[in-house]
Amino acid sequence: MANIILLGPPGAGKGTQAGKLVAERGMVQLSTGDMLREAKSSGTEMGKRVAEVMDRGDLVTDEIVIGLIEEKLKAGGGNGFIFDGFPRTLAQADALGALLAKIGQKLDAVIQLAVDDEALISRIVGRADEARAAGKPVRPDDNPEVFADRLRAYYKSTAPLIGYYYHAGDLFVVDGLAPIEDVARQIDAVLTQQLQ
Repeated sequence: MANIILLGPPGAGKGTQAGKLVAERGMVQLSTGDMLREAKSSGTEMGKRVAEVMDRGDLVTDEIVIGLIEEKLKAGGGNGFIFDGFPRTLAQADALGALLAKIGQKLDAVIQLAVDDEALISRIVGRADEARAAGKPVRPDDNPEVFADRLRAYYKSTAPLIGYYYHAGDLFVVDGLAPIEDVARQIDAVLTQQLQ
């Protein structure tokens, strides 16, 4: 069983690789967005808190997100967890570390999908062009200006996690611009090494 974080800017391929880990290793992907939507409609006490905050249009607090993650971790299932969209800040990283210690678990690896910004923007523009050519809707954030804003937001709040996890000895860097199967093999090698 492994607990991992996939780190990287928007469009780096975190969702694609998480999907492969779910399919091939039986891991559970913990997406904060999915958990919040699920909680909101659950009718549980935590769900009512989430619904109240979201209905006001406020941001859900770190405390609530950590509570949802704790529920999922305690429920178990699968061969470990992939943290998707969390942590995004140093405070959240501290909170996740404290939660894992509290329930007797640990973080096995933080895998950074390293990418070049220009290549990433090119990938996103290509994804939009492919969607248009196929007559499919284009994601609203798949245009260079919006995407550049998302990249700036990532570097401002989330990129400091790279140094945080490097210092903790948990960071492993893979080439996020390699073909999908090559990235998957690099991630698999990290997990195999960490779980020995």
